[in-house]
Amino acid sequence: MSFKIVVDYDLCESNAICMQVAPDIFEVRDDDFLYVLNDTPGEEARARCEEAVNRCPKQAIKLVDE
Repeated sequence: MSFKIVVDYDLCESNAICMQVAPDIFEVRDDDFLYVLNDTPGEEARARCEEAVNRCPKQAIKLVDE
């Protein structure tokens, strides 16, 4: 089953916790904005993406099954 990463940028504080968990998927750049490098990663990344969702202090990230 595939999934998509959805970020509510109005909630996101760009604190980079998600980037610490999955740096190949999330990146906070010098402009202090979060970028999703791959919004439809493979199943092998699901556990790390779920951890990023759970650790986000503002709950700005969610995974949507496709």
